[in-house]
Amino acid sequence: MKSIKPLYLALAVLTFLLIEGALYMALLQAPTERTMGDVQRIFYFHVPSAWVSFLAFFIVCIASIAFLRTGKAQWDRLAASSAEIGILFITLVLLTGPLWAKPVWNVYWTWDARLTTSLILWLIYIAYMMVRRYTSDPERGAKFAAVFGIIGFLDVPIVYMSIRWWRTLHPAPVIGGGGGLAPEMKQALFFSLFAFTVLYITLLLLSLRIRSVEDKIQALKNKS
Repeated sequence: MKSIKPLYLALAVLTFLLIEGALYMALLQAPTERTMGDVQRIFYFHVPSAWVSFLAFFIVCIASIAFLRTGKAQWDRLAASSAEIGILFITLVLLTGPLWAKPVWNVYWTWDARLTTSLILWLIYIAYMMVRRYTSDPERGAKFAAVFGIIGFLDVPIVYMSIRWWRTLHPAPVIGGGGGLAPEMKQALFFSLFAFTVLYITLLLLSLRIRSVEDKIQALKNKS
């Protein structure tokens, strides 16, 4: 127990420093975009939030497959914890997107392919958590949720490819696409991607620890 606490403390400090660095690079170091101005700086938080949500839901899918194959509780805890964090970050995507869109498109929301598929992704994993919470038999609920988490991940590649498959208002992809960034902008973006990934790992480990303790408490209650 004592050996675990320094790990969490070190991760928390590292995450704080990385997020501070990402804020500095995004808000101060990166040059102002000529067309959109300072509102474009939301990009450095919008894109990493989307990346982390995709990563989180990928982990949900893999952990759900492992849980259905093995029945081991640790896989179910991993899937549930990652789903919660994924919902947090896809919510940030849906909040930062309209804030960026309003000055550029003159509207907060439009039923654009990327926006619509992102909203569907958010709804899928909200439903995933509801299945877990409101099924009377926890073990049965975990199995239903695992199937839901696997099928729900199919929307992630659709979200990612939406701006390639359909005509949308959304900007062209800057990674692996036709978009271009100044070197300082790329540095800020990749640093933010790294910082947000470390934030995800930190939140995931903390969530897993909490769920493990809760399961042990519940097991003791069941014995008594």
